[in-house]
Order: sequence, then C-alpha cells, then structure tokens
Amino acid sequence: MKIKVLLVDDEAQFVETLAQRLETRGFVVDTALSGDRCLAILKDKDMDVVVLDVQMPGRSGIDTLKEIKKLRPLTEVIMLTGHATVETAIEGMKLGAFDYLLKPTDIDDLVAKINKAHARKAEHEERILQATISRITQKSGW
Repeated sequence: MKIKVLLVDDEAQFVETLAQRLETRGFVVDTALSGDRCLAILKDKDMDVVVLDVQMPGRSGIDTLKEIKKLRPLTEVIMLTGHATVETAIEGMKLGAFDYLLKPTDIDDLVAKINKAHARKAEHEERILQATISRITQKSGW
C-alpha cells in the first residue's frame, strides 16, 4: 500500500513542485496551503505522514501540529522550515513531531524521513492491534 503524505506550506509553487517529486517516487500526495486547510483534510482523510511548514500566516505550524496530534494522534509529522531555530525544533519535537528538516531540503533526505515516519506509524498501529486482540481474547476466554 502506498504511503499517504500531506504537504502543508503557504508557498504554492514549493508545494506543487515537491508534490510532483514525491508522486514520482510512488507516494500518494495531498496538499494544503494553510494549517486550517490541513486540519480540514485530516478530518476527512487518514494520512500517514504530514510534512508541515513551521512559518505560515494564520495558524502557525506549531499550532497546526498540536491540532493534528489531537485529531490524528498516530499520524507522524515532519516539520519543515527555512527559518529554523533550536527552540522551535525542540518545541515541535516535544509536541510529537517525528523530525525536523530545513528548507531547502534534499528530496532523498525527505523521502528517507517519510519512510521512517511511516514505519513508526505502522509499528504503533500494529501494537494497538495486538493489544486489542489480546484484550478480546482474554475477555472471551481464549
């Protein structure tokens, strides 16, 4: 099954170019030009990985990250910015971001991070499934 990625950045040309590059590498890609649009998409769709710009007008990347983790706790988020500060990186990681990359980023680095983030999400989903199966079998006396 293909990895579903949501790209979120207020720079339309950047998002379009990056989406095309990821699609050629086999990812299913949706895009959003704002944090609010990102959250609207996530209300209707389960995405594996969100690549999220930190600096956006309106709802910031950090605020969007907080809401993503409330809405879809297992979705992994990679923070992406051209305006990195150590403080912002630390804050994002504390709030549950999988990782943090600087723009411009090498496409191979981003692809590697997306694959690692997806693997972590799949691992968490498998643990939840196994715990659920264990509870059901214990309750039914198997």
